[in-house]
Amino acid sequence: MVTGANSGIGEAVARALASEGANVVINYVSGEEKAQQIVSEIKECGGNAIAINADISKEEEVKAMFSKMFEAFGTIDIMVNNAGMQKDADFIHMSMEDWQKVIDVNLTGQFLYSREAAKEFIKRGVVKSRSLAAGKIICISSVHEVIPLARHCNYAASKGGVMLFMKSIAQELAPKKIRVNSIAPGAIKTPINTGASDESDYINGTTIVVDGGMTLYPGFATGG
Repeated sequence: MVTGANSGIGEAVARALASEGANVVINYVSGEEKAQQIVSEIKECGGNAIAINADISKEEEVKAMFSKMFEAFGTIDIMVNNAGMQKDADFIHMSMEDWQKVIDVNLTGQFLYSREAAKEFIKRGVVKSRSLAAGKIICISSVHEVIPLARHCNYAASKGGVMLFMKSIAQELAPKKIRVNSIAPGAIKTPINTGASDESDYINGTTIVVDGGMTLYPGFATGG
């Protein structure tokens, strides 16, 4: 399952998983036409996918989406928490609504999907014909989990939360053979700005930063 998979990084992840033989669930909250187009194109290439609408910040919609996925595919092996959003403003002018919406989508959404996936992984256990792990949770984070971002305090706070959320559940779920990692992209050309296999079995509880060295730049924050 890939959240926010009808555009950008989520779309690329969904297509990559399908090309490797996975049955893919494409989550979207808007843009149904694009989601169905991706499903059609995956099927034309010999893959298998379905699209399911759900607001990732709403518990009842998340649970309903998992039920539809189980009905279609029976179980889940890889949970990719990709969906995210930005609502930017100067700190003193940021509304409570914009603060809460970003936290709800970027952080609470990852909690809800990871929790439901972990329940299934624990219930089902390891399927050795598919993987050495009982399941894998991948959190798409951001370099702004470690780099401050003026005028984006809600976004940076949500991504900083993702970092410790990921590490905490990785620690807790490791004895149950569940791997949890995050990927922290820098500025990627996706609408928000205008691969997982047993070869990585020993990677757990870490963040893979993919930013072209962005985190190495010493003077990223600007002063007045």
